[in-house]
Amino acid sequence: MQGRKNIEKYPTVFYFMLCYGISWSGALLVALPTLLKHQPFQKMVGLIMFPVMLLGPPAAGLILTYLQSGKSGIRTLGQRMRRWKIHKGIFMFAFILPPVLILLILNLLRYFISPAFTPNFFPVGVLFGIFAGFLEEIGWTGFAYPSLRKKFSAPVASLILGLLWGIWHLPVIDFLGAGFPHGSRLPSFMVAFGGAITGVRLLICWIYEHTRSVLYAQVMHAVSTGSLVMFGPAMVTPAGESLWYGCYATLLFLIIGSGYFIYLKNKT
Repeated sequence: MQGRKNIEKYPTVFYFMLCYGISWSGALLVALPTLLKHQPFQKMVGLIMFPVMLLGPPAAGLILTYLQSGKSGIRTLGQRMRRWKIHKGIFMFAFILPPVLILLILNLLRYFISPAFTPNFFPVGVLFGIFAGFLEEIGWTGFAYPSLRKKFSAPVASLILGLLWGIWHLPVIDFLGAGFPHGSRLPSFMVAFGGAITGVRLLICWIYEHTRSVLYAQVMHAVSTGSLVMFGPAMVTPAGESLWYGCYATLLFLIIGSGYFIYLKNKT
């Protein structure tokens, strides 16, 4: 009973403890044979670690939803995952913005800096996005964000969730993109990648605020991740990868900042 009261009092803390615990333990189990043999990591290890990590967010979200609200809470979550009423502007925004921005940045960098930034075309990357988006958002948007919103404003809750979402990627961060191993550029890539996905999270939360649909959040997450995998340049160096992710993050925050400024102006 005391444990349940603690969960009700600190739901977000318990969510991230459980989410990180499941995801990072799974990643460690995959990496353990390589660690025990003192061998350098191959990219295939990271490709296996990431699908295992995907179990953490939905498992944590479903477990804590059940502990808090029982079967009715699970049913309500299912309803939010099926809320598909078309908001044409938001639906197009979720589908179009990530690939358009990624292709815009990569083509500008290709033209002004180096052909190494030429966008790739890897259609199978869409599958990575679908699995990541539809599984992860059961936890991030289905449980964590509503819990944060009980204590914080939408912008603050979105920013906190974005930062914590970025930290969740740490076990596989070096395997993301084409620049593996990132070597001395890993810290700059971590900052650039973290900035980019925090910007995406702010947009996902904005969509949820306007639709109360976990499905819309799943769609934008899927499109965003799928676009990164599908169009990410294959021949870019670690330094170049940090650069284009940093440009992507900057552009996302410029769009978010402009939208927030317009909102405040209209409000007054």
